[in-house]
Amino acid sequence: MSLKPKILVVDDESDLRLTMRRLLEREGYQVRTAANGPEALEALAREAFVAMITDLRMPGMSGEELMDQALSRYGPELAVIVLTGYGTIPSAVEALQRGAEDYWTKPVDPELVKRRLRQLVKARLLEKENQELRAELARRAARKEILGESPEIKRVLSLIDRVAASDATVFIQGESGVGKELVAHAIHHRSKRRQGPFIKVSCAALPENLLEVELFGAEKGAYTDAYQRRLGRFELAHGGTLFLDEIGDITPMVQVKLLRVLQERQFERVGGTETISVDVRLIAASNQDLLAEDRNPPFRRDLYYRLNVIPIEVPPLRERKGDIELLAKAFLERFVKELNRPIKGFTEAALKLLQSYRWPGNVRELENAIERAVVLATREELDVEDFDFLRSPPARQRRDLPTLESLEQDYIRDVLRLTQGNKNKAAEILGIHRETLYNKIKKYGLEN
Repeated sequence: MSLKPKILVVDDESDLRLTMRRLLEREGYQVRTAANGPEALEALAREAFVAMITDLRMPGMSGEELMDQALSRYGPELAVIVLTGYGTIPSAVEALQRGAEDYWTKPVDPELVKRRLRQLVKARLLEKENQELRAELARRAARKEILGESPEIKRVLSLIDRVAASDATVFIQGESGVGKELVAHAIHHRSKRRQGPFIKVSCAALPENLLEVELFGAEKGAYTDAYQRRLGRFELAHGGTLFLDEIGDITPMVQVKLLRVLQERQFERVGGTETISVDVRLIAASNQDLLAEDRNPPFRRDLYYRLNVIPIEVPPLRERKGDIELLAKAFLERFVKELNRPIKGFTEAALKLLQSYRWPGNVRELENAIERAVVLATREELDVEDFDFLRSPPARQRRDLPTLESLEQDYIRDVLRLTQGNKNKAAEILGIHRETLYNKIKKYGLEN
């Protein structure tokens, strides 16, 4: 495929078209010609041109009309140069005011044409290169936290790039801690809605009545302490993206209202009668099987299929072990800067331990493990001893197998140690609601 810049020459004089073609082709350009405005518009629709040189005085469609249509459709990628006789220079000046880059008087000066066209084409190609660079930087910025070179994560990144351009609803599935929210952020920041808001709701963190108000808003007096109108997250996300995390925890009543919003893009605030229309892209996420037969209460199948227009499965860290070293080093670099710690890297033994561990809490657990090791390390390199909490505990000195409860108790204790008692972080790693964690801590006597 040729990389020569393409120039379109438009003039009703065949001799001038031929002269310009020969001159420009000697300068290394690809040249197409058109005898009138309609022919020129057809050529512009077929091919991408960096510049169009057009006469102002042509039968039928004038050069001004052609320029206006070309710039409205293809500017700013297209530079327009107008050709004019000495007697119509005022028309050329008007063309400059309407968006033309330059005007040349007939008969054209070959040296002027070569010099000015070289400058204009160079400027246009540089602007195009800058636009592509800015777009690439935006793509990288949107995905900067999704690190990995494994085939599994590359498939996710490729899917993000493909779905971002549409407004289709996306359903992100994966275990707790794999980075579902990062995927949602990346989709939003790569989309045409990136200038709009990105609003997140954690469905697992709120009881039914509060979640309904959080999503749809409420009118003044709709409930106790409702002293003024409250806007819901759907309204706040208008023109942008709404991310519903852990959507498997919403109740049947909220499921019904959510289904209506997805179908009609309309809803009423709690306690209100006004129907509100919204323009929102919805992204949902869950670590549960929403269609499992034993779910209680069951998840509506019609809602599931509305959500699952474009599914994205984020693999657990144990299935992308090739990314563990990359992620660990990225987290180390970040925490060394944030915590101002003089740590230079990992020993080979430490990296081997990190790669052999199964990471039930996924990327979030790895991140927490690196942060803890950086805080407590006493050497310039993180070694196996800095990750003692990851190594298997000594075998029990008992013949019978441990009970499920004892295993759960040990695991919760280990995660609480990992998070230094931070229950919110521990609940995230365990993939359970924090209220559930509080109940288990009390049950197993792990308060201290």
